[in-house]
Amino acid sequence: MPEIFGIPLTLLFGQLLVGLINGSFYAMMSLGVAIIFGMLRIGNFVHGAQYMLGAFGAWYLMNLPELLPGWGLPSIGYWGALIIVPIGVGLVGALMERLFIRRVYNLDHAYGLLLTVGLAMFIEGMFNVTYGAAGQRYDVPDALQGGVNLGFMFLPIYRAWVIVLALTVCFGTWYLIERTKLGSYLRAATENPDLVRAFGVNVPRMLMLTYAFGVGLAGMAGVMAAPIYQVGPQMGQSIIITIFAVVVIGGMGSISGAIISGLMMGLAEGLTKVFYPQASTTVVFVIMVIVLVLRPAGLFGRETTAHSTADVSSGRAGSILENGKLWFGILLAIGLVLPFTLFPIFAMKILIFALFAMAYNLIFGYVGLLAFGHAAFYGTSSYVAAHSASVLGWPPELCVLAGVSAATAIGALFGWLAIRRQGLYFAMITLALAQIIYFYALQASWTHGEDGIQSVPRGMLFGFIDLSDSMTMYFVTLTVFMGAFALIYRIIHSPFGQVLKSIRENEDRSISLGYSTNRFKLIAFTLSAMLAGLAGSMKALVFQIASLMDVFFMTSADALLMTLIGGVGTLLGPIVGAAVIVTLQTKLATFGAWVVVIQGAIFVLSVLFLRKGIVGTVEEYLANRKARRENNAVLPDKAMEPGE
Repeated sequence: MPEIFGIPLTLLFGQLLVGLINGSFYAMMSLGVAIIFGMLRIGNFVHGAQYMLGAFGAWYLMNLPELLPGWGLPSIGYWGALIIVPIGVGLVGALMERLFIRRVYNLDHAYGLLLTVGLAMFIEGMFNVTYGAAGQRYDVPDALQGGVNLGFMFLPIYRAWVIVLALTVCFGTWYLIERTKLGSYLRAATENPDLVRAFGVNVPRMLMLTYAFGVGLAGMAGVMAAPIYQVGPQMGQSIIITIFAVVVIGGMGSISGAIISGLMMGLAEGLTKVFYPQASTTVVFVIMVIVLVLRPAGLFGRETTAHSTADVSSGRAGSILENGKLWFGILLAIGLVLPFTLFPIFAMKILIFALFAMAYNLIFGYVGLLAFGHAAFYGTSSYVAAHSASVLGWPPELCVLAGVSAATAIGALFGWLAIRRQGLYFAMITLALAQIIYFYALQASWTHGEDGIQSVPRGMLFGFIDLSDSMTMYFVTLTVFMGAFALIYRIIHSPFGQVLKSIRENEDRSISLGYSTNRFKLIAFTLSAMLAGLAGSMKALVFQIASLMDVFFMTSADALLMTLIGGVGTLLGPIVGAAVIVTLQTKLATFGAWVVVIQGAIFVLSVLFLRKGIVGTVEEYLANRKARRENNAVLPDKAMEPGE
């Protein structure tokens, strides 16, 4: 058998074919994301769910007689689905744009990304409730079955068809946007909508159709993927993070960059499977890191003046809800009573997630940087602490210190790589970097893969405090939480914290005053990672387990959701949000898969109607009431002036 570098040619070309097929899907998906971001400035995280809708749409059409018995409907095969489904998914996208996406166009870009995260959770959760995790079978159409023996490899006809069709669609779309009058109108509508309206163009309708077109590409990719991969609710979730990494590599908003990078990354995966299979799942993210170091705007992106995420905070200086000394005492009193009214384990879960949310709020609420990878710090610390206790036999204080140190080191590295980009770029980079940690934890022997590290011993704190007792463990956790609360309050009210707030509100002004804003943001990011690591270490000891869920994307989403619900940039918001979400998760645990659906709905509703969060809304009410009282006190005095 012919070989090259000791690798059989059949294996090499076979994996290159698989890589080219994956690259074709990456290119089509990335193209849709790039169009929507480039034209609408929306980081469409729901794109993976729309890809899944395309696959399920093809499956529905094929099984119409069984799904709707008695209606007399015929089964619609692959060729009909290839036309009908992209149009149908595009119409669903148009409706989604009309009802949800349009409401955040004029807001900071962070809200668009948060909204689509919630929509993705809701849609995927609904399909998971209906079909479970098992995949549905979809056969290759008869006309495309079989293959061709090329001598050095066997080429399946359907896979060759997928490559040709994907390339045709990608380059056709590129030509439409970059070389036609319609494409010029689309680009102009995003840069100067008033001018385009002057030419009689209905800009809102054009933007809706643009979103629908990008979503339709995802739907078509889903139809094409159905005969190759199993049709399942999680198929979009498993690809969307890779897609965003590909888009970052190509350059956010670059149409040609999305196509070329998608194909290149698919081939890179294929080659990696040949020479070093263990790294095939992370190679895209490693390449992304290298590209960002050399070209922060991506391979085909253009350097622009990036703006930080706008001030999404709700905290009001001088508010009673921002009085750290007062609330330290109140929280301490509540904490002392809590284990006698709730199960200690449940109470500790609230404290740990509140600490995690406070750590996240430090970077999002007080610096204005939307991060999507805090699960990397939380999970890394959890694994390191669990390993130190279970295998190395270290005492709990050293286990926590080891976990926090690991999280801090990774936070400093990730921050250094990501901090040069801002806004949606920063969010996508932190998400992609966190995936490297996830795939490492999945494959490393010491993390035990999907089993995780179980039965973690709590040990003796300082050699004489027995943490095996739940009440003792609770009061140690409360002590750690109160210490972290005091530290965060000190940080945000120090001169350093004031600089962070000034960066959040107007970074250009901070630079003009002589501050090295990147250095301040890096320090804040590292502190946030350190505190997230503290929460992760405590979690490993409290629940005596470290698992893949600790480093999974949804853990980052939980921290974000808690902060958003409680109130971004408020002192108490993350704590209130953690209490609400942990309680909901516990109470709704009997509903199984419905928990994700409900969380997604809460995400969407919070972005649309409760952007200030619970604490932020209360603060606004108190401030307005105080203003009304002051006005009422001043008006009578003014009324007496004419008669004086």
